[in-house]
Amino acid sequence: MAHSHGHTPAAWTGSIISFVGFCVASAFTVLAQPVGVVGGLVVIGAGAVIGGIMRAAGLGQSKSKGMTAEQARAHKLAHEQGHQQSRAEAHS
Repeated sequence: MAHSHGHTPAAWTGSIISFVGFCVASAFTVLAQPVGVVGGLVVIGAGAVIGGIMRAAGLGQSKSKGMTAEQARAHKLAHEQGHQQSRAEAHS
Protein backbone atom coordinates (compact mmCIF):
# COMPACT_ATOMS: atom_id res chain seq x y z
CA MET A 1 0.00 0.00 0.00
CA ALA A 2 1.35 3.43 -0.93
CA HIS A 3 2.11 5.82 1.91
CA SER A 4 2.68 9.02 -0.02
CA HIS A 5 0.20 10.96 2.14
CA GLY A 6 -1.02 12.95 -0.86
CA HIS A 7 2.38 13.77 -2.33
CA THR A 8 1.33 12.94 -5.88
CA PRO A 9 1.05 15.02 -9.07
CA ALA A 10 -2.76 14.77 -8.92
CA ALA A 11 -2.92 16.01 -5.32
CA TRP A 12 -0.48 18.87 -5.86
CA THR A 13 -2.16 20.02 -9.08
CA GLY A 14 -5.66 19.93 -7.61
CA SER A 15 -4.51 21.72 -4.46
CA ILE A 16 -2.64 24.46 -6.31
CA ILE A 17 -5.52 25.15 -8.70
CA SER A 18 -7.99 25.23 -5.80
CA PHE A 19 -5.68 27.55 -3.84
CA VAL A 20 -5.55 29.98 -6.77
CA GLY A 21 -9.35 29.86 -6.95
CA PHE A 22 -9.56 30.58 -3.23
CA CYS A 23 -7.25 33.60 -3.63
CA VAL A 24 -9.31 34.92 -6.57
CA ALA A 25 -12.61 34.44 -4.71
CA SER A 26 -11.17 36.09 -1.59
CA ALA A 27 -9.88 39.12 -3.49
CA PHE A 28 -13.19 39.64 -5.25
CA THR A 29 -15.03 39.24 -1.95
CA VAL A 30 -13.03 42.13 -0.52
CA LEU A 31 -13.71 44.14 -3.69
CA ALA A 32 -17.44 43.33 -3.43
CA GLN A 33 -17.55 41.90 -6.96
CA PRO A 34 -19.91 38.88 -6.96
CA VAL A 35 -19.01 37.83 -10.51
CA GLY A 36 -15.35 37.47 -9.50
CA VAL A 37 -16.33 35.50 -6.39
CA VAL A 38 -18.31 33.07 -8.52
CA GLY A 39 -15.38 32.82 -10.94
CA GLY A 40 -13.06 31.93 -8.05
CA LEU A 41 -15.50 29.29 -6.85
CA VAL A 42 -15.58 27.82 -10.37
CA VAL A 43 -11.77 27.62 -10.32
CA ILE A 44 -11.92 25.82 -6.94
CA GLY A 45 -14.31 23.28 -8.44
CA ALA A 46 -12.09 22.91 -11.50
CA GLY A 47 -9.17 22.06 -9.21
CA ALA A 48 -11.16 19.23 -7.66
CA VAL A 49 -12.26 17.92 -11.07
CA ILE A 50 -8.77 18.13 -12.60
CA GLY A 51 -7.23 16.41 -9.57
CA GLY A 52 -9.83 13.64 -9.84
CA ILE A 53 -9.19 13.19 -13.56
CA MET A 54 -5.44 13.00 -12.95
CA ARG A 55 -5.97 10.42 -10.21
CA ALA A 56 -8.13 8.35 -12.55
CA ALA A 57 -5.34 8.59 -15.13
CA GLY A 58 -2.93 6.97 -12.67
CA LEU A 59 -1.17 10.07 -11.31
CA GLY A 60 -2.70 9.83 -7.84
CA GLN A 61 -2.24 7.59 -4.85
CA SER A 62 -3.19 4.02 -5.68
CA LYS A 63 -5.69 2.13 -3.60
CA SER A 64 -4.57 -0.96 -1.73
CA LYS A 65 -5.08 -3.83 -4.13
CA GLY A 66 -5.58 -7.34 -2.86
CA MET A 67 -6.25 -6.29 0.74
CA THR A 68 -9.51 -6.44 2.57
CA ALA A 69 -10.58 -3.40 4.58
CA GLU A 70 -9.54 -5.17 7.79
CA GLN A 71 -6.11 -6.01 6.37
CA ALA A 72 -5.63 -2.41 5.25
CA ARG A 73 -6.51 -1.14 8.76
CA ALA A 74 -4.10 -3.60 10.37
CA HIS A 75 -1.36 -2.58 7.93
CA LYS A 76 -1.95 1.12 8.67
CA LEU A 77 -1.89 0.49 12.42
CA ALA A 78 1.41 -1.41 12.15
CA HIS A 79 2.84 1.40 10.03
CA GLU A 80 1.83 4.04 12.59
CA GLN A 81 3.25 2.00 15.46
CA GLY A 82 6.53 1.71 13.56
CA HIS A 83 6.69 5.50 13.26
CA GLN A 84 6.01 5.88 17.00
CA GLN A 85 8.82 3.46 17.84
CA SER A 86 11.19 5.30 15.50
CA ARG A 87 10.38 8.62 17.16
CA ALA A 88 10.84 7.12 20.65
CA GLU A 89 14.24 5.70 19.68
CA ALA A 90 15.29 9.02 18.16
CA HIS A 91 14.53 10.86 21.40
CA SER A 92 16.47 8.36 23.53
